[in-house]
Amino acid sequence: MGAKMIITRLIVCALALSMFEFSMCHLLKSSVTCLDCPPRSDLSGIKILVKCNQVKNLAMATTNEHGVFETQLPSSNCQAKILGGPKQLYITRKTMVTSIMKAHETASYTTSQPLSFYTSCPLSQVNHDGKCGARNDAIGRSVGSSKTVDLPLPKEWGLAPSSYYVPFVPIIGIP
Repeated sequence: MGAKMIITRLIVCALALSMFEFSMCHLLKSSVTCLDCPPRSDLSGIKILVKCNQVKNLAMATTNEHGVFETQLPSSNCQAKILGGPKQLYITRKTMVTSIMKAHETASYTTSQPLSFYTSCPLSQVNHDGKCGARNDAIGRSVGSSKTVDLPLPKEWGLAPSSYYVPFVPIIGIP
């Protein structure tokens, strides 16, 4: 009788403990800043990606109308990055990725530097020909266009679109 009672209690305790999820998640609370928006602009819908070292899963957060976001961190050694938003954003490399640190006087975490962006091309990114874009090298040459050539091929031939293989420049070259 006593052994059955002990086994029953152990099973009940095991079932009760299995209902709890033990996790070491930390809460990230931070915000994004628009550098050229008028005051009280709607900053909702901006996606923030959080990547932690030695963790395969990524955390994703979306900002509210004030630019504030929250997400769970699987570990404390993480970095946050602005992915994009409902409108095109212009982000400098210096402010695109930031590390995450423990916030003062709270149990949550925050970004070490503010995640900031522009809604129009900043003057520092305007090329000599008036276009917005990154410079490819130290001399200031712009990154070229990524448009592909798509020749019209009859569908009856069953070939993939020509942009997959035309133009093809061999790496080795032709002797």
